[in-house]
Amino acid sequence: MKRQYNIFSQLDYTTIGIFFLLILIGWLSVYASVYNEEHSSAFDISQRYGMQLIWIISSIVLAIIVLLVSHKFFSVLAYIIYGAIILLLILVLVAGVEVNGSRSWFVIGSVRLQPAELAKVATSLALAKLMCQHNFNLKKPQNVLSVGIIIALPMALILLQSDTGSALVFVSLLLMLYREGFSGWVVSIVAFCAILFILSIIWEPVSVLLFIWIICLALYALFHKNKYKVLLMASLSIGSYFLLANYLLPLLKLSIDSDHLFLGICILTLIVEGIIAVRKKIRHFWLILLIFGSAVTVTSSVDYVYDHLLQQHHRDRIEDMLGLIDDPQGVGYSVYQSKIAIGSGGMTGKGFLNGTQTKYNFVPEQSTDFIFCTVGEEWGFAGVLIVIALFVWLLIRILEISERQRDSFARIYGYCVTSIIGFHVLFNIAMTIGLAPVIGIPLPFISYGGSSLWAFTLLLFILLKFDAVKWE
Repeated sequence: MKRQYNIFSQLDYTTIGIFFLLILIGWLSVYASVYNEEHSSAFDISQRYGMQLIWIISSIVLAIIVLLVSHKFFSVLAYIIYGAIILLLILVLVAGVEVNGSRSWFVIGSVRLQPAELAKVATSLALAKLMCQHNFNLKKPQNVLSVGIIIALPMALILLQSDTGSALVFVSLLLMLYREGFSGWVVSIVAFCAILFILSIIWEPVSVLLFIWIICLALYALFHKNKYKVLLMASLSIGSYFLLANYLLPLLKLSIDSDHLFLGICILTLIVEGIIAVRKKIRHFWLILLIFGSAVTVTSSVDYVYDHLLQQHHRDRIEDMLGLIDDPQGVGYSVYQSKIAIGSGGMTGKGFLNGTQTKYNFVPEQSTDFIFCTVGEEWGFAGVLIVIALFVWLLIRILEISERQRDSFARIYGYCVTSIIGFHVLFNIAMTIGLAPVIGIPLPFISYGGSSLWAFTLLLFILLKFDAVKWE
């Protein structure tokens, strides 16, 4: 198999055009968000917009280098690249500089490098290298374990850096795994557990278990021929719980935690239903058992995870998003000001450099994590729609490129790129309008920062390189 002579004639220039439009919008937005009248030149490298221009130029150079080297470089050296980034993630814990509470940066003069951003590229290459093997199958437990280790290792190291947002990005790779044949039930259970986690924060655990128990009974009734017996059993279970909790136990002066009491009754009922399911040969009972087991596990562990694994500012942001606390001058300040900025833009915006929320620095991190509010304030609803449309178009193009790859390495890598960029776009925009907690991840190609721009450029142009290679 040989590569055609002129690689540049085979490139997907539509995708490259979208890339240039996004980085141009990004540069203008960074310029507007931190504009300084005393340093109005867009080329002033003492300001962030001057530095962003340097990052853009260096990213274009990086993209050209990627297109010029052999496509085999990335597949042959995938594990070596992954290992080098893992070493950097370990080294940054020792020799890194703490910025905004995260020890995840190397600082060399005025240049800062964040290995966590490059880890997304390295992990995508390593996964593609592993999964493109001829005998690889996600139905084999040892293969699933290998994939899990490749994803979990950088996640764990990034979590040790207190950079929860960057660590969560790796969860998006479940979408790639699903596309490559991973069980849809596993992906659904992960989503189900995430919903349960949120419900367990809002409701009491016993309320969550009752809610899940009703769902399990409804599913059981679908598979059971005699639905009246299922209804009777449900009524007896719930009725016995209220009878014991409110009358019998107080009368006997016994003190049993209500959650444990309800859990015990549910398990007892589940055992009875299991015996019936085995005797009657009721299918899918394992699904009900798995759902309830997941619910019990999540609701039982949510307090420990919430209180010990999450930091205080993470808990505050989640509670603010869920409306459990109202602190617009404290933990909710960033999102509150961001929504004001976006809402004040109206239909067509206030105009370039005329954003008051932006100009007077009401929004923290307005050139990085909250760059989207600058777009909303100065360009209005029309500008927001254009930016979102460009991202949707880009993701569709990446999916199309991935689907047409005959080489499994390139296809799997393409799905990784789609998952990572899609996650960034969705959660960054959602957190600026209060629909997701603030997790501190940049908006691809638009937010200020060299590490993120390099990482997203590498992700995209390595895929474009694979796509431009023609096979005989």
